[in-house]
Amino acid sequence: MQFPESWLRSFCNPDLDTQQLANLLTMAGLEVEELEPVAPPFTGVVVAQVLEVARHPDADRLNVCKVDAGTGTVLQIVCGAPNVRPGIKVPCATVGAELPPGADGKPFKIKLGKLRGVESQGMLCSARELGVSEESNGLHILADDAPVGESIRTHLKLDDTLFTLKLTPNLAHCLSVAGIAREVSALTGAPLVLPTIAPVKPSIDDALKVSVQAQDLCGRFGGRVIRGVNPQAATPDWMIERLARCGQRSVSALVDISNYVMFELGQPSHVFDLDKIHGGLTVRWGRAGETLKLLNGQTITLDEQVGVIADDSQVESLAGIMGGDATSVGDDTRNIYLEAAFWWPKAIAGRARRYNFSTDASHRYERGVDPAPTAQYLERITQLILDICGGQAGPLDDQHLQLPERKPVTMRLLRAQRVIGMDVSLVDCQTVFHHLGLHYTTQALKHDTNLIVNPPSWRFDIQIEEDLIEEVVRVIGFDKLPKRAPKAPVTSQVRPERQRGLYAVRRAVAARGYQEAITFSFVEERWERELAGNADPIRVLNPIASPLAVMRSSLIGSLVEVLRLNLSRKADRVRVFEIGRVFKRDASVQDGDQTVAGFDQPVRVSGLAYGPADAAQWGTASRAVDFFDVKGDVETLLAPRQPRFVAAEHPAFHPGRCARVELDGQAVGFIGELHPKWRQAYDLPQAPVLFELDAQALATRVVPAFTSVPKMQSVYRDLALVVNDATTYESLIGAIVQAKTDGLVRGARLFDIYKPKTPVAGIADNERSLAVRVELRDDEQTLTDERIEAAMAAVIDALSQGVGARVRA
Repeated sequence: MQFPESWLRSFCNPDLDTQQLANLLTMAGLEVEELEPVAPPFTGVVVAQVLEVARHPDADRLNVCKVDAGTGTVLQIVCGAPNVRPGIKVPCATVGAELPPGADGKPFKIKLGKLRGVESQGMLCSARELGVSEESNGLHILADDAPVGESIRTHLKLDDTLFTLKLTPNLAHCLSVAGIAREVSALTGAPLVLPTIAPVKPSIDDALKVSVQAQDLCGRFGGRVIRGVNPQAATPDWMIERLARCGQRSVSALVDISNYVMFELGQPSHVFDLDKIHGGLTVRWGRAGETLKLLNGQTITLDEQVGVIADDSQVESLAGIMGGDATSVGDDTRNIYLEAAFWWPKAIAGRARRYNFSTDASHRYERGVDPAPTAQYLERITQLILDICGGQAGPLDDQHLQLPERKPVTMRLLRAQRVIGMDVSLVDCQTVFHHLGLHYTTQALKHDTNLIVNPPSWRFDIQIEEDLIEEVVRVIGFDKLPKRAPKAPVTSQVRPERQRGLYAVRRAVAARGYQEAITFSFVEERWERELAGNADPIRVLNPIASPLAVMRSSLIGSLVEVLRLNLSRKADRVRVFEIGRVFKRDASVQDGDQTVAGFDQPVRVSGLAYGPADAAQWGTASRAVDFFDVKGDVETLLAPRQPRFVAAEHPAFHPGRCARVELDGQAVGFIGELHPKWRQAYDLPQAPVLFELDAQALATRVVPAFTSVPKMQSVYRDLALVVNDATTYESLIGAIVQAKTDGLVRGARLFDIYKPKTPVAGIADNERSLAVRVELRDDEQTLTDERIEAAMAAVIDALSQGVGARVRA
């Protein structure tokens, strides 16, 4: 919100200088983001009138002008501006004047000099040379009634300051100069003087029929017909000046008046060309397939979620946001329909952003516009139109449909004192509410006092007790709060040893050589469909970019994109990981403090390895990272728990190089090499290996338990077994460990695989030979040969029955 200080002070003029006023607003929650002078400092520039203009004898583009600058003598000034002519009044820098600094940063001082042999006793100035505007089409021509000799700073009111406020969404009542003045009056006690608005007496009986069909869109609708206006009437200089200092350029008198009242009082409005309206107007929700060409030239397609104003033949306006081109006013307009309404904030919020633009009207309506004075503001706009553009006004059509219900809010005095941290009195609170225009009643209780406030129509933000407490403390002043350290019991929250936080998980993954990546939670739909097998992802209603249109259900797509980015930067070895939430549909999830009904949002840990297994070195030959390298990383991260890796399928991974990771019989994630078709589709020179695990599985660990050093030595026996090619490692080792040996088998390790290339006796074509080393130990006594042989016989029997293995002859 930008406005000139002079406009604010015309409504409320406290005894504060500019900086003090800015500090006051900031400390009251209306942050002053910037203070900027209207014009840079300069001196010696006055209003002057050009009396004569003659061609320079030695220069085609220069003129010799006779100028009255109020000095008592006529000045001779050489000027090259194309718009100089006798009779106009312009700014004149007299000899000795200092203009704003130029490109060199030094002030430009006007001296008596000669241009092409002709003496020049000053300089006629453009708005750009005075620092008033960036545009320069020649001299800055002033109004005909500008007094000759008056300082240009005084005449143009250049000793003014532009305030730029950074307002939070709850401060909708401060989106106008009058609203800010109301706040300043409450904060300082200075009187508030708002424009006097008198009803306009209708001079014609013409009216336009308006039907409001959607009361959840429009709560109050006002409008009137005005005939015989002059759309080419000049906008007054004072209005152009104030609009420009609010950052709004002048368009035409009718548009400028509408914008002016919006900045002045906070009420947006729209002016229709009455002769272009077919029949009456209808306020309703849009219909699928309808189109509308807006005033900005954009043609949009509507649906049932957007409010519109339509006539009998087509849609004419996007309700509360922007008018349509078909009924826009122009130089040929003679009759208009003036409209102002209260649009429900929920019906306007986000609609403009859907079409990639924003307007001052939508910015105000989606935060809340005061519905009570809609008719008064229409009277204000009407009077300005009649004064500037002429015409005859019809009766005011004011339809009350469904206005916001403002429920009383109760503030407990003791509660306010505890929250604020100081002993505010009942009188203090009553004074604040009185200054803010909050009507209240007092309710005395046995040990407390309640203040029951009926929020005014312009305060959409006052809904709960804390809102009233905030009003009290900000008006009293945050600088008045006592400087005390907070007192509260400190309870140490010790994390159980069996749990570790995500920070520790992050450090553990980084210790394996991975670097953390942080990506968006919304991703391309293609990633979800191809890499996560999710055909129905959760869609983002208002994506920041069209490709990032869905919420991710897996981190794999994000890491593949990170890999592609690194490869484009010529990286040859990439190790990245990410810890983040994924989003899935789950009807069993209920609303809670950290949950949303119907959506599961678990935290996942995902990693990607690509390129050489080790950095370049002389000790070993270079090889590409493979499934077992990353499998080892996963085992280390889950240690001391022992995961099982079960062959499985995943949409993103190679069918024969993918495993499901299980802990205690529960699946906690996947690991695998990227599928060849996705490696080709995503232009990767080789396939990376990835894993994705539930963060909870990594955060939960087994507390180490003490075991003594074995007193007895282990005994090792090697077995050469012939098994079918389909026999898995897991089933083989499982059969050995589960053999009935009274606990003597302590482990088994596969150390050799033999698959003959030519037929060998005892090994069929669909078989292979495996060498397994079995560890046996009894912690109480030394093993005898008899017990060892009995245990090995039990192992061989278990292998024969479990996986069909036989001892190789």
